[in-house]
Amino acid sequence: MTIRCVSLTLLLAATMFGQLPPKNATGVSMGHIHLYVSDVAAQQSFWATLGGIPVANGKLEMIQFPGVFILVRKAETPGGPEGSIVNHFGMTWKDLPAAITKWKAAGLKIEQGAKPNQGFVAGPDGIRVEFSSDPSLKTPVELNHIHLYPQDVPAMQAWYAKVLGGVPGKSARVSSLGPIDTVDVPGVTLAFSKSETKLLPTAGRSLEHIGFDVQDLPEFLKRLEAMGIKPDVDIRPSNFSPKLRVAFIGDPWGTKMEITEGLAP
Repeated sequence: MTIRCVSLTLLLAATMFGQLPPKNATGVSMGHIHLYVSDVAAQQSFWATLGGIPVANGKLEMIQFPGVFILVRKAETPGGPEGSIVNHFGMTWKDLPAAITKWKAAGLKIEQGAKPNQGFVAGPDGIRVEFSSDPSLKTPVELNHIHLYPQDVPAMQAWYAKVLGGVPGKSARVSSLGPIDTVDVPGVTLAFSKSETKLLPTAGRSLEHIGFDVQDLPEFLKRLEAMGIKPDVDIRPSNFSPKLRVAFIGDPWGTKMEITEGLAP
């Protein structure tokens, strides 16, 4: 009986850990971040150290965090996300001091300034994950934000609010004083900082694209078509899972996005 109770508890915890957030009124939530990497095993080790759990949707292998999946694919790239429109993404830890101790023991490089509750942990292939602390979390770690750097912040903020049905606003910065312009989508905050120069697109780099999961992919694409937005790759079934359908779109600033339906295992 004890073994069965423990097994049931672990199963329920894993199920709760792996669900994507409820969709917003437009039928959209955060889905995944797809990395193109030189060494898949090294990436898997890095994300396991950060608290990720390997899962699969059919033959699609993913690394699971509350509210998001990390996907890795072996590929040659011209470089990391630095210098591209999507510079990095951030996660929040419930017990950040314990997490940092674990990272140091694993030999990970940590970039930290005067603020003890904020910094970056460096991974392979130029990936940098911004970390912050929130002791009120119900899970050990969760995705916090994706940071984009356009030349025209108001235009990008308006585009993402319209296309994804996100909520525009401002959030307090952790790393410095003052607010930052944002759009909230279930599972993630999209944060926008002004770049003085036009940055590179994400396609082909190690942070290759970001993904959003939708309730009804054909209806979502139909809605975009009414806005004058055509998919770069139209709807198609996945080669990895019979329940998964995908399409690709891009924003006007070079961010490649995969739109999925049925991503979660």
